[in-house]
Amino acid sequence: MIIDLQRFIETEAPFWRELEGVLDVLERDPLQRLSLEELRRFHYLYDRVSSDLGKVATFAAEPETRRYLERLVARAYGEIHETRAVPHRFRPWHWFAQVLPVTFRRHLRAFWLALALTGAGCLFGGGAVAIDPAAKEVILPFEQLLQNPSRRVAEEERVTGDRLRGAKAQGAAWYIRNNTQVAFTTLALGITWGVGTVLVLLVNGVMLGAVCADYILAGQTRFLLGWLLPHGSVEMPAIILAGQAGFVLAGALIGWRRRVALRARLRAVTPDLFTLIAGVALMLVWAGLVESFLSQYHGAVLPYGLKIAFGCCELAALTVFLARSGRKPFGPTAREAAPLPASASAGERGRP
Repeated sequence: MIIDLQRFIETEAPFWRELEGVLDVLERDPLQRLSLEELRRFHYLYDRVSSDLGKVATFAAEPETRRYLERLVARAYGEIHETRAVPHRFRPWHWFAQVLPVTFRRHLRAFWLALALTGAGCLFGGGAVAIDPAAKEVILPFEQLLQNPSRRVAEEERVTGDRLRGAKAQGAAWYIRNNTQVAFTTLALGITWGVGTVLVLLVNGVMLGAVCADYILAGQTRFLLGWLLPHGSVEMPAIILAGQAGFVLAGALIGWRRRVALRARLRAVTPDLFTLIAGVALMLVWAGLVESFLSQYHGAVLPYGLKIAFGCCELAALTVFLARSGRKPFGPTAREAAPLPASASAGERGRP
């Protein structure tokens, strides 16, 4: 068998570099875990490089390349057959930037269901107030929301000083406690096979839709956006994520014809539930602080345009974070990897 060694090295070198890059990542971070597709790719690279080593080993003129591949295959073999227990270490940034968004995307169907139910509630609440303005007295639970929107806006815009001086921290604590209670209830009601979660999402959507319709019909859309967007762009997604977690719990309870014991199903989703609800709690802490320190100031104190822009930036950042964070390439690219031995770069013709 005659092999064009130079062409062989040029063809196979990218696979060698790819395997070396993956090994560098695994050795640099012992807690790194590969997905199923990444494991399949790693196994393929190991088999391919091992085969290349067998071919290069017959070339006496290529000792440096042979030693390079021997070290590479030995490192890969050690990773595959590693039996040492890796200690568990919680890394907050890794959890936030990697685990949380990946967990969110793993249950996207539950998220879309929660979003659809909230949207349906908004349409119902907004339609009810548009058809019968008196309906808001039945729908809205807070007295402040029952007053005439135009009158309330006029009162709010007359205030030029810090009307919440000394009470902002207390207000933030109340918002955080109240919203967190709603979120945890939304998750916990997943134990009712999702029925309770559905009702909570619908009710929240109905109230939101009623408030929006009331202020829009009164010609106060700009005030509405400046009031709700700064905190609502994080608060409402957090409640929807809590609904997502509730549906994940409900799905584990129902089983959907899965031939797995209930205990095993619950054990499988427990880490994801903790991840989602912990992320929701962080979001609601931020939303509570923003609502108390920013959202409650209007008109001359804080321009509406600034508040609306801030809320839009928050929503855009949250969307990009949940959609893209945690998507990382499988090891360095060929250009980023270390160069091959000099002899492997040069190559020459040879006969086994």
